[in-house]
Amino acid sequence: MASLQKIRNHGALLIAIVGLAMLAFILGDFLNSGSSFFNRSRENVGVVEGQKIHYTEYEAAKDQLTEVYKIESGRSDFDEDTHAQIRNQVWNMFVMDYTLRAQAEKIGMDITPDELTELCVGENIHQILRSRRAFMDENGQFNREAVKNLIAAINEGSDDAAQNANMQQAKTYWLYWEKAVRISYMQEKYTNLLQHLIKANSLDAEFAFNGRQNGVSAEYVMQPYFTVADSLVKVSESDIKALYKQHKEQFKQTPNRAIKYVAFDIVPSEDDFKAAETLLTNLQEEFRTAEDVSLVVNTNSDIMYDGRDYSEETVPAQFKEFAFAKGAKAGDCTDILFENNTYAMARIMQAGYSLPDSVELKAIVEDGEDQELGWFKAADLPKNIAEPALSGKRGEKFTVAMGMGEQTYEIMEIGKPTPKVKLAILAREVTPSSKTYSIIYNNAKQFVVNNNNAEALEAAAQEAGMAVIPQYNLTENTDKVGQLKASRPIVRWAFDAKEGAVSDVFECGQQFIVAALTEVNDGEYRPLEAVRAELNYEATNNAKAKYIIKQLKGVESLEAAAQIMGQQVQNVERVALSDSRFGNAGMEPAVIGATIAMGENALSEPIQGNMGVFMVKTGAANKLDGTFDAKSEEAQLASRYAYLPYQAMQLVEDKAEVTDNRANFQ
Repeated sequence: MASLQKIRNHGALLIAIVGLAMLAFILGDFLNSGSSFFNRSRENVGVVEGQKIHYTEYEAAKDQLTEVYKIESGRSDFDEDTHAQIRNQVWNMFVMDYTLRAQAEKIGMDITPDELTELCVGENIHQILRSRRAFMDENGQFNREAVKNLIAAINEGSDDAAQNANMQQAKTYWLYWEKAVRISYMQEKYTNLLQHLIKANSLDAEFAFNGRQNGVSAEYVMQPYFTVADSLVKVSESDIKALYKQHKEQFKQTPNRAIKYVAFDIVPSEDDFKAAETLLTNLQEEFRTAEDVSLVVNTNSDIMYDGRDYSEETVPAQFKEFAFAKGAKAGDCTDILFENNTYAMARIMQAGYSLPDSVELKAIVEDGEDQELGWFKAADLPKNIAEPALSGKRGEKFTVAMGMGEQTYEIMEIGKPTPKVKLAILAREVTPSSKTYSIIYNNAKQFVVNNNNAEALEAAAQEAGMAVIPQYNLTENTDKVGQLKASRPIVRWAFDAKEGAVSDVFECGQQFIVAALTEVNDGEYRPLEAVRAELNYEATNNAKAKYIIKQLKGVESLEAAAQIMGQQVQNVERVALSDSRFGNAGMEPAVIGATIAMGENALSEPIQGNMGVFMVKTGAANKLDGTFDAKSEEAQLASRYAYLPYQAMQLVEDKAEVTDNRANFQ
């Protein structure tokens, strides 16, 4: 009971303690769940008009487009540039899709299922699908039935594992282009709407007509700015700052970096050349005499022996004369040759026979429509298809293994036989050994140790006669530095480093790269110092304009102005408001406008132009013959306005609320 009373006496304290414990538990749970929330937000590749693009969604879209590239190109070994192109194309598609959706939602515009069906399989199939080779017949003409057959096959599926895998690939291909059609048509609907909104009326037409018809003759004299010495004018810091403020919107930028780098080429040493030559020298006797030459070649050569048939077109150039020489026979062998950093020798395995160079094939499809594949050269076909195709006869069929299944082909036509030869080639390209690689890497590493800031790097490189290569405007999503292979890590480093820092050694293809970070630009606008030169040029011309105009104060004739300027009076037969150029002076819109506004037989005040200061004297007005036709004029204006909807669409994308986090994922 005493214990119970103690608990009662301290009840308030216990409640407080329990309350704090519960609060801690709740906060802990919230923070843990919040951590999951923030982790999820960090998994977003970007946000477009409020639509989050999750990493998995982005990766799935990349995989989808990669499959499309494989199908359309017939290749799967894409280089770095192609992968970068795929990434950028996927991102741009997301931006366009979500931007269009946001605009369409505001005005109640959409694409109905019936519209999309008509665009994909109807009578008016969209041009995107009509231009796909997958849907063309043997004559290169679009075949609507090919589209319908593909969709039907996708929907039916297959019990056969290999065919089902092919159908899944076909489905991926189709869904991509279906989405592309939807986005493209949405853009077309939007721009068509804008085209109907941006029209010329009768007042626009009349103004344009009069601006073209009414003109005036003129004489002028112009003093170019470059004729005034810079020493005669003064440009103040306030002038520069005023121009910067005036033009500031032109200097908007995406955060970017500038670097300079030096390259250490990874090239073979003299020892590497000697090692390759010695290897072939030691193997040449065995290569000449071995009964199983494939064992010697395939163990030591860069060119495997697979019994391929070489023609005069496909045989390596250095062996052409040897292989197709008169009297060439099996067993003949060359000496060791050296070309393009490669030591090589060849042995004839079979000669004096002929085979066709090309074949036309048809794929036989069970329970479906056979597909004519067209003509193929031997080099374009896998060996298991090339051999029976090129050794068979017209009309023959043959079956080859394809993955887990089989495919039957029919020989439609076969090319004319040409001389062939089988060659075994023992070749060894001279490449840097691990020892050479280490020496070059250590040299680059030591260069970093000795030169740990941008100034030291540049000075040391110049002293060593190494090129220092600048690279500007690297953004977070820049895929590579200039033409350097696999150089995305340099971009990541540049956005983590401090200005003036020198990087560690990067391996970029056949080069080691050491970079220095020379500029960090994170502001919304380019800083004044970055644009000072162009602003100074404009401010100097403005000052020169004031100087020239001051010299012309009180001048009452063109001749007097010409004398002061030291220039000749020139004639312009006709000046009209619709002109883009003023006589021989070029693009001078201010001068054209002032001339038209003066009327007949008038002398202008000095006019500040683009290239210099002008004085103009107008002559008689002149008017072109012609009758105002409102409809014709409006049609001409409409054609001139045709680009505006597309410019507006680009502006919509530029102004869209986009957060791009791709740099965190690549």
